[in-house]
Amino acid sequence: MFDGSFRNGVDSVVRPVGRVLVRLGVSANLLTCIGLIMSVAACVLVGKGQLQMGLAFLILTAVPDLLDGAVAVAAGTSSKRGAFFDSTADRVTDGLLLCGIAWHLAESEGGTIMLLPMALLGVSSLISYERAKAELLGYDAKGGLMERAERMVVLGFGLCFEALLVPVLWFMLVLTAFTAAQRFVKVWRQATIDISSSNSKS
Repeated sequence: MFDGSFRNGVDSVVRPVGRVLVRLGVSANLLTCIGLIMSVAACVLVGKGQLQMGLAFLILTAVPDLLDGAVAVAAGTSSKRGAFFDSTADRVTDGLLLCGIAWHLAESEGGTIMLLPMALLGVSSLISYERAKAELLGYDAKGGLMERAERMVVLGFGLCFEALLVPVLWFMLVLTAFTAAQRFVKVWRQATIDISSSNSKS
């Protein structure tokens, strides 16, 4: 959802910052590594029950994630390798945050509720896989109701208000599963059109 004009607006803001960072000798890969370190800190803080401090580090994690692309463009170092590293780092960050929440729920709630963030992690990974596989096959699987940016915003809300954390996780799980279904249907329709076109030509 946070694509189009919103993303263009963000890019226009971070582009000058990227140029400044390049002049200071900061690389895109360094920013990605800093983001990973911040996500480890967020995981540990959330796991130990310091949810608002964990939220602060989650926000700090987002800053290098916003800037690394702008730095790569400004430095002329944009590459498939960098894009792969950044995308992998995003998946690691997602996993760390949700594992931290599972750790916290295991300590504070007990029982099987700790499986809730793990289920969310599984469905989130499915969304990422659908897009990667679709693009490999030449289809478009972008979009959906609950993409990564939306998940981070909603998760931040849950960390800010601990009493709402579990309901927020359920809300995220439902909408993330819906997004996975949206992407599946989108790619299925594109593939069906391809099959119909191939049959009509033969």
